[in-house]
Amino acid sequence: MTRYSLSDKVVLVTGAGRGLGAATATALARRGACVVIADIDLSAAQSVAATLPTGHGLALHCDVTDLASVQDAVRQTREQFGRIDVVIANAGVLGRGGTMRALRPDQVAGVLSVNVDGVVNTVSATLDSVIENRGQIVVVSSVFAYINGAGAIPYAMSKAAVEQLGRGLGVELASHGASAMTAYFSLIETDMIRHGVDQDPHLLALLSATPKFFLKRIQPQTAAAAIVDGLERRKRSIAIPGRWRPFAALRGVFGPTLDAKSARDAKLQRALIQLENR
Repeated sequence: MTRYSLSDKVVLVTGAGRGLGAATATALARRGACVVIADIDLSAAQSVAATLPTGHGLALHCDVTDLASVQDAVRQTREQFGRIDVVIANAGVLGRGGTMRALRPDQVAGVLSVNVDGVVNTVSATLDSVIENRGQIVVVSSVFAYINGAGAIPYAMSKAAVEQLGRGLGVELASHGASAMTAYFSLIETDMIRHGVDQDPHLLALLSATPKFFLKRIQPQTAAAAIVDGLERRKRSIAIPGRWRPFAALRGVFGPTLDAKSARDAKLQRALIQLENR
């Protein structure tokens, strides 16, 4: 397949004010792309844009849960750069750890609003532009799309939904000469994980009860490089670390087996009870 050059391409990245989004913006600019750093925190977006080469960064306020806000960011992008070639729907939240018994419906809805509705809004607002330029859409899923999400079910639900969106888009865009890529990552060393997991002793206890295989963390720059390399190769999916690829391919076998094991695991069950009763 012919390499997809990112030089002079216009790429809109949501949630790019920090973490994976910021690292991806930097990696894209190094490949010559013009990057729109769209984030609900405009000052954070501006800080990232200031680190990019002159003329290659544009910071915009964007609340992905508000379709009008996403559409306005798209309008400003087109006014500045004339088009949109690539969209990376990266904005996401972890939500509060807890069992479904302990979580309120509005807490579940809050996670889905950003992680699912936000991605749908981003795709909807940019799809025509991507098709027009035979470009690409990237949706950021997670290994939680196919492992058991006990203790963080809303997050796992949202990432499974994003996976299905990315897979479906990949088929629907083919006849238009455009493409979609679904990115699966394990835990990334970002503020979301540091604040949402590392500062929560109950979630840490739950993680300590899970197989060490699940706990391997990656740096934002590693994940960002995988996204950019995947774009240049027009890949349908990427999974980092690579150890997750066999698990994903055989999830129909491994998943039920691990679910049954987890239901019998006394240490994990104690951690879930502590999480529920905190």
